[in-house]
Amino acid sequence: KQWYQRRVRACIKEVSEKFECPHNTALAIFMQIVQKKLRKASYVHSDQRVQSDYWKQFRSQGSSAKETLHNLAKEIGLPPVMLAKMFIELNQFDKNLTSTYVLRNLDVIQDKIFRDQVQFCLDNDDQFGPNIDLIKKSIGEEYELVLKDKLTFMNMPFKDENILREQGYDKTPDLLLTVPVAVGDDIINWIESKASFGDEYTHKQYLREQYWSYWNRFGPGLVIYWFGFVDELAGQTLDKGIIIRDHMPTNITTLL
Repeated sequence: KQWYQRRVRACIKEVSEKFECPHNTALAIFMQIVQKKLRKASYVHSDQRVQSDYWKQFRSQGSSAKETLHNLAKEIGLPPVMLAKMFIELNQFDKNLTSTYVLRNLDVIQDKIFRDQVQFCLDNDDQFGPNIDLIKKSIGEEYELVLKDKLTFMNMPFKDENILREQGYDKTPDLLLTVPVAVGDDIINWIESKASFGDEYTHKQYLREQYWSYWNRFGPGLVIYWFGFVDELAGQTLDKGIIIRDHMPTNITTLL
């Protein structure tokens, strides 16, 4: 694991220096490549017969070593926590509990050897699982705070998604501006903060699941991909009223 992590860090550092891009941008692109690889392979691993074969292979090893499940995942080509999650779902340790709950509450797994092996996967998986989700959530919240501080400094009042949900909205942008503003010649009513790199696949997914809903309800808005985005996105939705940036614009004109 330590060798792998060192190699990943070295590759990200090399890419960052070679292409003169921020380290966080290189890291975000690396994680998207990992996710893309997993999506392509998911149809193979989702077959229940294949999953049963993995489970038989795991049990046939008869090893109580805590690394066993982790090593099998690497051999198969899956993130260790993903394989652990697969085995939890396959064996239905408790029909009333989701695999996500089990991964966060390992005490419900009575088999101590398997429980320790799942714990090892959780501790040593840097691509997938609840620990990675917490890190992503933390980074996302950090950049939302950065955005709020910038708006406060620029005297731009807003409502965050917590206030909007209290008011009965279900799908909400991160920030709804109390008063619309102009970014250059374009009016915006809301801002969405994404602590990630914007590629075409994820952007289309966000458009379908989030941005168009915001646009329909609140009108035109601004999406900030803090770690950059591919050039193709720049003007893709501008005519529909969704602006893409990698920073908070400074060419703001208030409409009061």
